[in-house]
Amino acid sequence: MALSVPPATQNPPKTLPKTPFLPSFSRSRRLSIARPSRPPASNLAVGLKTQIRSAHDTSLLSADACHRDDVLRAARGALSNCLSETHLDRTVPGLTAKARGKVRDIYDGGDYLVLVTTDRQSAFDRVLASIPFKGQVLNEASLWWFSKTRHITPNAVVSTPDKNVTIAKKCTVFPVEFVVRGFVSGSTDTSLWTVYSKGVRNYCGIVLPEGMVKNQKLPANILTPTTKASDHDVPVSPDEIIKLGLMTQDEYDEVSSKALSLFAYGQQVALENGLLLVDTKYEFGKGADGTIMLIDEVHTPDSSRYWIANSYEERFNAGLEPENVDKEFLRLWFKDHCNPYEDEVCHLYFCQLISIIVFAFSIGYLVALNSQVLPEAPEELVCELAWRYIFLFETITNSNFELPQAEEPIHDRISRNVSQALSCI
Repeated sequence: MALSVPPATQNPPKTLPKTPFLPSFSRSRRLSIARPSRPPASNLAVGLKTQIRSAHDTSLLSADACHRDDVLRAARGALSNCLSETHLDRTVPGLTAKARGKVRDIYDGGDYLVLVTTDRQSAFDRVLASIPFKGQVLNEASLWWFSKTRHITPNAVVSTPDKNVTIAKKCTVFPVEFVVRGFVSGSTDTSLWTVYSKGVRNYCGIVLPEGMVKNQKLPANILTPTTKASDHDVPVSPDEIIKLGLMTQDEYDEVSSKALSLFAYGQQVALENGLLLVDTKYEFGKGADGTIMLIDEVHTPDSSRYWIANSYEERFNAGLEPENVDKEFLRLWFKDHCNPYEDEVCHLYFCQLISIIVFAFSIGYLVALNSQVLPEAPEELVCELAWRYIFLFETITNSNFELPQAEEPIHDRISRNVSQALSCI
């Protein structure tokens, strides 16, 4: 059963059933630079190719091999044309105050917000790469889900003038992300498996049963909210949300109910199309008239984990990772090959390194650098992610993803379409 918070001033911890649940499916004058070793790049590439090849031997992901090859070929051709940055405040009259998120660039358009979904790939609270076509996939997937979930909650969408752009109503955003989970999984610091494997059994006000293993299905979907602290997510209980003044009790009750209903509906749609919706996060805001609306994105491969349904049970029983169709593929690769939370982003590291070396030589002192640099995401991984995102979009929506035409630069196209749209609102 889905758990929701009762409309009371206190929110006691909820206890999940403890019965076994089987898944249904001093200075020196010498300059010293020390860096920890890592496997040679060639070894990483070989291992990645083997991983990708084995994942596709019998997978639904490779059911249409010709289509997959076409997408991979298009992705390789678009690697140099990813939408990594936008500057619409310079090219579209009336747009001001750009806010740069991990993936979206948000512009103030007066009565509305203009949200541009870029190809930036974020994980572990940082941007790791740019993935061809990703921004278009996320924007179009969200729009599809926004349309399909209007019976559960209104949303902030006003119009969609471009494949990468949504114009939305302004609202007061609740400073809480509503994370709903159906499985014990994940690899980030706030993921359920990470905290569970460390012995945590009361998480965000939910009491978890003993004896669960990674990727096991939970007895019931659970809500594990987070809030922001500087640059990372922090788990928070319903009681803490109310006590901190992040939401009123009535607001929390309404939003938590909507989040659980959205997730149950998403699981149903995913399963009908051969997928498992594992977990996701939702964001909500309140309009000027007091209406609570769904905002940002919904059920995308960035905000959600998806697994292939028909191979889940066999792989789970064999102790293998499920076939994922989301950015967990990237998370696991980086976690295997570096410390994705602490290692320096490559281009920043070398800029800082050069500055430090110049300064060190100018004063004649030793500088010891022990930072390790994040490896650059291999081309095979980047293109594979592009395919998986498109595969997920096409599988869920039962439609064909339209690859963008290369005749016009993406930023020029977006600027033109947004200018026309704003002049008509």
